[in-house]
Amino acid sequence: MTNHILRWGLLSTARINRSLIPPLRASPRHRLVAVASRDPDRAQSYAQAWQIPHAFGSYEAMLASPEIDVVYISLPNSLHAHWTIQALRAGKHVLCEKPLATRVEDVDAIAAAAAETGKQVAEAFMYRHHPQTLKVKALIASGAIGDVRLVRGSFTFTLTDRGNVRVNASLDGGSVWDVGCYPISYARMMIGTEPAEAFGMQFVGPSGVDETFVGTLRFGEDVYAQFDCGFRAPFRMNMEIVGSEGVIVIPRPFKPTAHETIYIGKASDQLEPITIEGPELLYLGEVDDMADAILNGTSPRISLQDSRANVAAMVALLQSAKEGRPIKL
Repeated sequence: MTNHILRWGLLSTARINRSLIPPLRASPRHRLVAVASRDPDRAQSYAQAWQIPHAFGSYEAMLASPEIDVVYISLPNSLHAHWTIQALRAGKHVLCEKPLATRVEDVDAIAAAAAETGKQVAEAFMYRHHPQTLKVKALIASGAIGDVRLVRGSFTFTLTDRGNVRVNASLDGGSVWDVGCYPISYARMMIGTEPAEAFGMQFVGPSGVDETFVGTLRFGEDVYAQFDCGFRAPFRMNMEIVGSEGVIVIPRPFKPTAHETIYIGKASDQLEPITIEGPELLYLGEVDDMADAILNGTSPRISLQDSRANVAAMVALLQSAKEGRPIKL
């Protein structure tokens, strides 16, 4: 790595790249140097439009380049594990979009490849790095609402494009993998343990994927998480944490603004606001966490064990909905 500057390559031209490009250019520890597509013309036009120095007409070509230190993978879900492992074996560090994989076995294979190569891998849940999330976790740790009893959350939006990869069963689409992963991840983080049992119900659309999902996770004997997600309802994003002595409400948990407000109180009708300042570039924390891990040897905030547990919970929920029974984890 040249002068401790991480040279990044974008593996795909997905829309989510637009969120990562500004922080990569704003931070002195990062430099965006390349983009890859399976279509050489698309790679060239994308590189020109976003002023990226190098364009590769295949993923393999970019992974073979010695000019790349870190790869950002924003491919469809079904391709995450394969290309993460390929990148690791090519000597690259990896930031991979959520979900890191759609099978627990694939997360284990990623972990094995990371251990063999000595390279860092992190799942791209931007909200985990935001001051709002860290503040909520600190409030819970301080006992501000007593012991957590219930976490509830929602993430829905209306998807009308039937050609979207989110509703492509062959690419591991579906609302749980796309948006349900957020309230599940949030609940696990705030409760601080892993679920023992999962129960889910779903509406499977003509696409063959879950387009509406409602789920419950049981943590121990008296702690639960409930969520709904889907592509068939208006945009909704929220989390509520109910403790033995109080409540925290987070109106924008997964994509907070730079100036955000959460609410805390002893009862739902006695909530007081807490204002939290965050970065103007929301994804800056995500890329800087990678830099700390690679350059300073710290552990990524989202460990592979954490990612594995999230995937395991989602697999169990989907199995439950398919079989119509609770699934023990």
